[in-house]
Amino acid sequence: MTAHLFLLIILGILVSDYILEQILSYLNSTMWNDKLPGELQGIYDEDKYRKSQQYEKHKQKFSFVVESLTFLATLLMLLPGGFAWVDHVVRTYTGNPILMALLFFGSIGLASNILSLPFDIYHTFVLEEKFGFNKTTPKTFILDRLKGLALSIIIGGGLLSLVVLIYDRTGNFFWIITWGLIGFFMIFMTMFYSNLIVPLFNKQKPLDQGNLRNTIEAFATRVGFRLNNIFIIDGSKRSKKANAYFTGLGIKKRIVLYDTLLNDHTTDELVAVLAHEIGHYKKRHTLLGTVISLVNTGLTLFILSLFIRKDSALSQSLCQAMAGFSGMEIQQSFHIGIIAFGILYSPLSLILGLFMNILSRKHEYAADHYAGTNFNAVALQDALKKLSVNNLSNLRPHPAYVFVYYSHPTLLQRLKALEDLKHQAT
Repeated sequence: MTAHLFLLIILGILVSDYILEQILSYLNSTMWNDKLPGELQGIYDEDKYRKSQQYEKHKQKFSFVVESLTFLATLLMLLPGGFAWVDHVVRTYTGNPILMALLFFGSIGLASNILSLPFDIYHTFVLEEKFGFNKTTPKTFILDRLKGLALSIIIGGGLLSLVVLIYDRTGNFFWIITWGLIGFFMIFMTMFYSNLIVPLFNKQKPLDQGNLRNTIEAFATRVGFRLNNIFIIDGSKRSKKANAYFTGLGIKKRIVLYDTLLNDHTTDELVAVLAHEIGHYKKRHTLLGTVISLVNTGLTLFILSLFIRKDSALSQSLCQAMAGFSGMEIQQSFHIGIIAFGILYSPLSLILGLFMNILSRKHEYAADHYAGTNFNAVALQDALKKLSVNNLSNLRPHPAYVFVYYSHPTLLQRLKALEDLKHQAT
């Protein structure tokens, strides 16, 4: 396969992805209506619903600008030979494959961060501020960016260095060793993310003794769920939006509640939310998700190894395609091959993503069913309504948009499933 044909395929994928995003966004916008729909009566009031619709419109306009500029920036890097130029500059400083990869991705990453900074500032301090969500101070925003950059350099740079070293030393079988390395890292982070990374950005403290903790522990004991770690995280440091999540494996598992969640929910509603999270664990969704991620990583690395084999004509053509129409020569390398493969792989990634979203939505129904059966379906319904309304969620997204992007069923779908569960119980 020639470099020219690879280039045309890459361009086709980039254009197709962008068009698909815009079609789905347009379909989603056709569901907007300033008049409160009948099915949302009793969930939203007229004023709150109009505000949610305005929020969706502003988010879509913002996303359109960001997606369009990202698309154009990618084309400008590809067609005139921007990737080839960066590769050429990097090679003037070093011939070491690890240093070349670090400088190449570091340069592109730094440029991307600089270009995205104005949009991140607008999103945080204009869009989210306009609708009453933002609690981030300029100091917190700056520190978050610096900490994120430091983690990218230390963790991302460290992993990249190891992967390139493995590729350089083992050649065609690098994917097996890399799979083991990344798999170990994924499991390690699943277990220790809350202990090592979260404290860099947020404060976590154990839930105080009292009625809420006693009720949670009583429920956990009743359903046979060993739980020693219930934490409150200062989500209000950045946003008024609320959330809760389950993390970790084995003795490192913990449930984390946003402090914003405590302000607006009753004890029963909070326990219902936690029962949902416990349901994920009891149904082995967390374990299954980890296994699927590991398999997906192995599959991706295996396919990658076929495209970036050293000294192969396929690998050289793939790398040369990244020179665009510039006519520049690009030597075969790991870092250029990764960029090209990432684009070529995106259609398969989309398909796998659709499968994962279908599975995730199924798991959400199952966790809701567990919470409704073992605790209180009404309390969970009330909690879901409050969460959606307080976050100005779009409660009537287009079905196609849901199918492609949503990892959770819509609120109305979840409420109906819980309502059916209540009827079955009576």
